[in-house]
Amino acid sequence: MDSEGEIEIREFPRMVCGRAPGGRASQQDALICFHDARADTCLMVLADGMGGDGAGELASGGVIHAARELWDAREWRGQPGALFLESLCQEAHREIRRRNAWVAAEPHSTVVALLIRDGQAHWAHVGDSRLYHFRGRRCLSVTKDHSLARLKVDRGEIAAEQMAADPDQHILLRGLGGAEPPEVEHGYAALRPGQGFALCSDGVWETLTTAELGRLVAEDDLFAAAHAGLTRAGQRGGDTGDNLALILARTPPRRPFWARWLGGRSLG
Repeated sequence: MDSEGEIEIREFPRMVCGRAPGGRASQQDALICFHDARADTCLMVLADGMGGDGAGELASGGVIHAARELWDAREWRGQPGALFLESLCQEAHREIRRRNAWVAAEPHSTVVALLIRDGQAHWAHVGDSRLYHFRGRRCLSVTKDHSLARLKVDRGEIAAEQMAADPDQHILLRGLGGAEPPEVEHGYAALRPGQGFALCSDGVWETLTTAELGRLVAEDDLFAAAHAGLTRAGQRGGDTGDNLALILARTPPRRPFWARWLGGRSLG
């Protein structure tokens, strides 16, 4: 927690996750990062809950609960990356459905998750929480929102740059917790040194540009970068701004030629 008591940040090897309430009285964004040093595997999960009377917090908390259960059960060890993330999203959906009886409103949530292992990155998402993939500061890809505003972009009715301000931006076409199991969208990349990722809720990507997110991922100090990004997003969102959640991660830097030639042998 920062000195103002608003920004929560946790740091892990090669990744940082943080969130802030923005201008909201409640926090409906949730996130978690896991790291297994022996298997050199990382899992990052971010969720943005929806629904009044505490339903949003309940829903995003259900996503994190499901992720923790699957991670602790080490399900990721015996499954292909895409299959594990599909299982995570479907189990999160079922967990939210189980929580329906706890509140009067119907809880729903987005999810975006990233699994890094064996030099590969697998990701999955439902809703409008995003994953950005960078090489250095250059954006290689961005997940496609499951929202009415994104559909309007696809139809040519608005430009992609207008999505954040479009009145239909917050109308989702897919989410977790509905009557039917969600259709999960997947992505994959073979990792190279110098690549990085930003996972964020709509409160962040609506206020920070792709170029700004790329600069954050490229910073030497990811903890300071996450703090700066959340602070900037909160300032731009103002008193009515949405909740903010952000995860920054990157691959190890390329080793210099002499280190590769030595093959990891000690110089001493």
